[in-house]
Amino acid sequence: MTEKEIQNSKKLNSIKSFLPFLRPYKKQLIIAATSLILAASATLVVPLCFRKIIDLGFSDISHEQINLTFINLFAAAFVLAFASALRYYIVSWLGERVTCDIRKAVYSHIILQSPEFFETQQSGELLSRINNDTSIVQILIGTSISMAVRNLFLLLGGMTMMFITSIKLSLLILATLLLTVVPIMVMGKKVRKLSRNSQDKIALASAIAGEKINAILTVQSFANEQKEIRAFNTSVEASFLASKIRSAARGKLTFVAILLGFTSIITVLWLGAYAVSNQEMSGGELTQFFLYAVIVAGSIAALSEVLGDSQRAIGAGDRLLELLSIESQVQNPKEPFIPPSSANKAISINIQGLSFHYQSIPTNVLTDISLNIQAGEKIAIVGPSGSGKTTLFKLIQRFYDPQSGSISFDGVDIKNYKLDDLRKLIGVVPQDISIFSENALENIRYGDENASDQDVIKASKIAFVDEFVSKLPDGYSTFLGDRGVRLSGGQKQRIAIARALLKNPPLLLLDEATSSLDAESERLVQQALEEAMKGRTTIVIAHRLATVKKADRIVVMENGRIVEIGTHSSLVNNEGLYSHLAKLQFTDA
Repeated sequence: MTEKEIQNSKKLNSIKSFLPFLRPYKKQLIIAATSLILAASATLVVPLCFRKIIDLGFSDISHEQINLTFINLFAAAFVLAFASALRYYIVSWLGERVTCDIRKAVYSHIILQSPEFFETQQSGELLSRINNDTSIVQILIGTSISMAVRNLFLLLGGMTMMFITSIKLSLLILATLLLTVVPIMVMGKKVRKLSRNSQDKIALASAIAGEKINAILTVQSFANEQKEIRAFNTSVEASFLASKIRSAARGKLTFVAILLGFTSIITVLWLGAYAVSNQEMSGGELTQFFLYAVIVAGSIAALSEVLGDSQRAIGAGDRLLELLSIESQVQNPKEPFIPPSSANKAISINIQGLSFHYQSIPTNVLTDISLNIQAGEKIAIVGPSGSGKTTLFKLIQRFYDPQSGSISFDGVDIKNYKLDDLRKLIGVVPQDISIFSENALENIRYGDENASDQDVIKASKIAFVDEFVSKLPDGYSTFLGDRGVRLSGGQKQRIAIARALLKNPPLLLLDEATSSLDAESERLVQQALEEAMKGRTTIVIAHRLATVKKADRIVVMENGRIVEIGTHSSLVNNEGLYSHLAKLQFTDA
């Protein structure tokens, strides 16, 4: 297959990819097609009426025939107006409806991707594709396709009526119109490439803005506002330049199409004037031919305009297809294991020969990790930063699949669980807390969307969230701001603990769950966590060793390996890594 054939195949696939979004609306498509045909047919009737008006106006005929001709013209105008209005409404509705469906499909696809996908994607660019690219596709579905079909119908109908009126003049005009096809195709290909480049530049500017706005405190604390303004301005100017080049190319395309189209028509009509002079055709026939020629020329001009929109929309569609074609690296099993409806309050975990590295970094983060955890056991994981503790938590939640080894819950490999079922068994309090721009009640209810207000408040009191939320202006109805900017780090962490408690899972993963709390709050939350850990399997990551003394076992990790396992007292006496860390911390204290 040649490169040209490959490109044409890609264009066809881009258009075909939107067909599934149109299938649910067959009724609207039929109405739109019917109104389009009626409007185009009414347009083609108008020149026939004008021919009769001119020919009859210069002959000795009855007033009844004149009246009938004008009544027919009014009828054609009414049908044209009604059908055009109906077509406009239906295709506009379709454009809006399908755009909403595409946005939902793209967002649903993105949010189901594994974290590996987001390692290489900028959130700002993803948002640009969801919003900007789908808006451009809306132009294709809501306007361009309808206009293309309508003008193609007028072009074919107009050409047919021109041949019926005068074969000689039609052949001449057809030969000259064919000269417009080559430059339109060549320039149209260039417009498509420029459209794709323009969309990429716009997405980049959006990505830069989104990244820096999300890190506004860091930007301002380093006094880098002007630097970021310059970087964003440069990106915006680059997108403007790309858009300007695209618009110039599209303008040239329109200029060439219209100029060549009308030049050919004017030339042929010039010859037609001589045909009337030589009495080879009547004035009405020339007028009819002229009007059909204008319809044909207008159709060609409109098709060139539509071609520009279509090229731009296909460029945007390609970008959306790229997203929709990406498959998550973590997939649900074909025949998932169904956990018993009355699951135990605690589960056993078996980790065997686990080795893992991130795709972007070939060096192993975890190497040959093996660990058996009994149901209800409290395990603490300690070790230097970068030893793989948080990565182990990610693998337990199956955000990633290991390169080798396995993790089992109650003897069942977690790969056999449906992802939703697996993660419902786990409650997590992470290091980085996500607070949504909703009120306090809904932020906590994120742990269990079916929980009642009373359940939310109960979990809040256990996690000592009620202590500060009740003092807010509107209590639990108070909005917490974008990413919880109104809360301290400790308050965010207590909300995360309340979420985990509300979820009431058989397995708790606590990743530095009390790291952002002051001494008093830590004592209170530690008491709450001890209450919550009763009857549950719990794994705690902690740097402060004072918080893990009561663990049943302590697992010490270094460089992605388990180097020690034991109780606090036994490990302190081993003179190993844990003993060294303990001496540093408790000596400092």
